[in-house]
Amino acid sequence: MKIGLTYTGTEKKHDNYARWIKGDDQSIEIVRLAAEEDNLAALADCDGLVLSGGVDIDPVFYDGIIEYVKAPATGWRRDRDDFEMSALFNAFERKLPVLGVCRGLQLINVALGGSLVQDLGVQGDEIHENVTGIDKQHTVNILPGTLLSAIVKKLKGTVNSAHHQSIDRLGDNLRVNCRAEDGTIEGIEWANQENHPFLVGVQWHPERMYVNRLEDGFLYDNIRDRFIKAIKNNE
Repeated sequence: MKIGLTYTGTEKKHDNYARWIKGDDQSIEIVRLAAEEDNLAALADCDGLVLSGGVDIDPVFYDGIIEYVKAPATGWRRDRDDFEMSALFNAFERKLPVLGVCRGLQLINVALGGSLVQDLGVQGDEIHENVTGIDKQHTVNILPGTLLSAIVKKLKGTVNSAHHQSIDRLGDNLRVNCRAEDGTIEGIEWANQENHPFLVGVQWHPERMYVNRLEDGFLYDNIRDRFIKAIKNNE
């Protein structure tokens, strides 16, 4: 089994994702997909796609404003945005299971016509943003009847948090599957699952929850296991 993983920008962070995705299954091969390497063709050999976290998405993709609080000081990565959206639509065409993490969730939403809250503001950032190199933690409320609720078999849990943006307008055929207690959207999936491959996006970082073995393992182990199961069922 080969799983394409978009490169988040540092080897340490990329390794966190790889360790989480592989878990105890060393037969899984992680294929690094990176705009810097222009290797989208490598996705052709992959059985699933994970979209990782990272820099803000260029506002041009959702008609956002250019000058906003905490816009990237070194600018956006339009090359990465283009590369990863191409990877996402390629995965959709091939009906590959897709898992989005943080920026990955936001990219799925934007690619499907949605928009973003460009900064959560002082109160929101106090709850959600990593500003000292240490993830925040907060509760998520999982909506009954969603795919996510079936995966984690819980309706509440604690996640880590390291973001200053969030979903605003939902993309086409997406629905919310969980929210933080302040109402911030924390997860998405297909609104209509029929004839669609597995798709889950989460705003937290399950790969760091896994590496640090945080308490609510169902919010990282169960999601990973269901993604792998979807790939095996798709083979």
